[in-house]
Amino acid sequence: MEQAERARDLPGNHTRSGPSLTAERVAAFRAAESALQEDQRVCYDPYAIRFTDPDHLDELTEYTDNHFPGLRNYIAARARHFDDVITLAAKTGLEQLVILGAGYDTRAYRIAEFKGRVRVFELDHPDTQEVKKEKIEELFRGLPKDVVYVPVDLETQDWGRRLLEAGYSPEKKTLFVMEGLIMYLTPTAIDAILSFVVNNSGKNSAVLFDYPAETGDTDASSREMREDLGNHTARHGEPILFSMPKEGPGAFLRARGFSRLRITTGEEYRGLYFNRKKEGRELLTTSSFMYAVRGDR
Repeated sequence: MEQAERARDLPGNHTRSGPSLTAERVAAFRAAESALQEDQRVCYDPYAIRFTDPDHLDELTEYTDNHFPGLRNYIAARARHFDDVITLAAKTGLEQLVILGAGYDTRAYRIAEFKGRVRVFELDHPDTQEVKKEKIEELFRGLPKDVVYVPVDLETQDWGRRLLEAGYSPEKKTLFVMEGLIMYLTPTAIDAILSFVVNNSGKNSAVLFDYPAETGDTDASSREMREDLGNHTARHGEPILFSMPKEGPGAFLRARGFSRLRITTGEEYRGLYFNRKKEGRELLTTSSFMYAVRGDR
């Protein structure tokens, strides 16, 4: 718990008020992908449309494609990859799922393998989480019993203590999911999260997250677009604060107590998800997906 407590007094990145605009836009991109024909779509989330304004969906997707080409397809690939990894974990002994910066993630409500097997903890800023809960209550006429909502600012508050107080068990096999999150956190906060996982989770617990490549590893146009995207999110109180250190993701995770790393690069998820009728769609490939297992204590 000591490392998680360090996050309490950090200067946070919470400069916005109200629910996360980024979370809404990610839900909108999932909704747009889900509206495609089955053989053309990469991911499917039937609830995503409930977290965005359907009347402005076309306008938003057109704006994004014009200013950040390939971003929407990246979001779809990430959603599909995380769905696949989480579903497999649920089938193979997962007991708890902790979603950090949950936003409008709907996996707790649409992955059938969770039912009766996996308890889900959703951690997010209170402003966003209140909107989420209202929408979920509208959808299901109440909040699901196996989902625990933990309102917390990951940068400035002791989220580890709050998670434990909410009923999280440090003895159970757990998957910690950080989808579209770590780039918005300080390195200190990320260290606190990884330390908590190593010291407060059961055997074979793991983390799953996406991360941007080092700036030097991308071409000039990709670097320029990333800078534009960072400026765009910063204007809404969500600046990009982290990229993977130069020692690389393997050394970074191993130094923090993880092993059995599985990295999925941009070219790999292109091959996995953009074939047949989806081949040729513009795809941003400057980020990778990481799955890493907590080392034995």
